Amino acid sequence: MQPTDNCPCASGKPYGECCEPIIKGTRQAATAVELMRARYSAYAVGDVKFLYNSSGPKVQSEFDEKSTREWSKSATWNGIEITETERGGESDADGYVSFIARYTANNQACEHRERSYFKKIDGAWRFIDGQIDTGQPWLREEPKIGRNDPCPCGSGKKYKKCCGKDK
Repeated sequence: MQPTDNCPCASGKPYGECCEPIIKGTRQAATAVELMRARYSAYAVGDVKFLYNSSGPKVQSEFDEKSTREWSKSATWNGIEITETERGGESDADGYVSFIARYTANNQACEHRERSYFKKIDGAWRFIDGQIDTGQPWLREEPKIGRNDPCPCGSGKKYKKCCGKDK
């Protein structure tokens, strides 16, 4: 990736002015959001060392460099959308960033939704933990029909002997 190319984080800025200085270590991320964007861009450019270095101690102890590198290279990274933040500003000690990371893997468009926790350690933002957002649970709007309930089609038969017969 060239410094003049658009940044993978979809900020609209050139990579050399956006995430590259954070990834290369020439400046620190000022906010949790900046670190989140830089971490996404690190996946896109394959900088696994930055992903390790920008993590907290627990994440570092569990870090699998080989699988992270393989996943980074196997996907086409299509951008990140920050959906919500809680704290994480320049003067904060910690904060949360919720995001949707978009990528393509095995010719299939994918989305990774997560709420990540960041904390300043020795004055630098670090990724501490993430909770994957699987979406809202499906809620049934109509009452459940029991096998022995009357069939809703109005036949007068039990559900199990009518429309529920093949279920």
